[in-house]
Amino acid sequence: MSRSKITRYGEIARIRMAMAFPLRWVNSYALRGEDGYTIVDPGPRSAENESAWDEAFEELGIAPEQIASIVLTHHHPDHYGLAGWLQQRSGAQVWMSGRAGEAASRSWSAAGHDEATVDLYRCHGMAEERLAELPEHLAGFIAQVEPQPEVSIIEDGLPIRFGGRLWQPVETGGHAEGHLSFYEESSGIILCGDAVLPRISPNISYGPQGDPQPLRSYLDGLRALGKLNVSQAFPGHRDPFEGFAERTRQLLDHHEQRLDEMERRLHGEPKTAYEVCVSQFGDSLGIHQLRFALSETIAHLVELEARGRAAKQSKNRFIFWSAAA
Repeated sequence: MSRSKITRYGEIARIRMAMAFPLRWVNSYALRGEDGYTIVDPGPRSAENESAWDEAFEELGIAPEQIASIVLTHHHPDHYGLAGWLQQRSGAQVWMSGRAGEAASRSWSAAGHDEATVDLYRCHGMAEERLAELPEHLAGFIAQVEPQPEVSIIEDGLPIRFGGRLWQPVETGGHAEGHLSFYEESSGIILCGDAVLPRISPNISYGPQGDPQPLRSYLDGLRALGKLNVSQAFPGHRDPFEGFAERTRQLLDHHEQRLDEMERRLHGEPKTAYEVCVSQFGDSLGIHQLRFALSETIAHLVELEARGRAAKQSKNRFIFWSAAA
């Protein structure tokens, strides 16, 4: 691993772990505390990332047995994936929220989750040739999250100490159920995972058995996060940044603009979410990005309906959307 993949920000080390295009890498963080090191979001499992961690440990002067804890912001493979592998090597506890733990169990262990996802996208109009791509695509994530870790639960509202600092967990939804950011009030530092990202908008996903109003949850979470006195944010993707409160306002504005755009696309004949998605994002996306785009489209249509700006109807096992009368 090139040494440029490790960057130190005072006592916090950022280690970049490889992941699929278009993001290409995800941020992991190493923090030293009284009882050893804490690793935050170790990245997706791959042979490349296992080697990257071996090289990072050598460069940072860390032996695996010095890892005291592994803290996860959420259950997505690019953050959660290597937690079990690292736990086996270190014996460290793995910490995440209860809701995130439930989502991980449902997503990576329960039979039928992939089938439920295909059924959801089918009723929202995804073309059959694209639906046929989903089973292999979804199955590909399993190798990124095995072995599964033994998880300890971060209790709602209770501070947690790791890396020599006392953090207040802030739970927000929309991007992932039970997503936690970790805020140190005394320094203004926040480890914000994918809740707030610089330059890009986190995906907001409507999925089977998940949050019935993910965009509403995300917007509420942004407002809560924006009230914190943050001096420096350490995100899951891209570089650490300042101007955290302003970034939350930018993301709020982005989604209001997206809601307006999608409402305009609902005029005329009723449309499926897939038709709205293709109109909004184009029809040349790969299956991974298409899945994100359709899930985000559904999330915005659900929010438009909740605001009385869209109407939903079922016909011949398909769901259609139209502008409210």
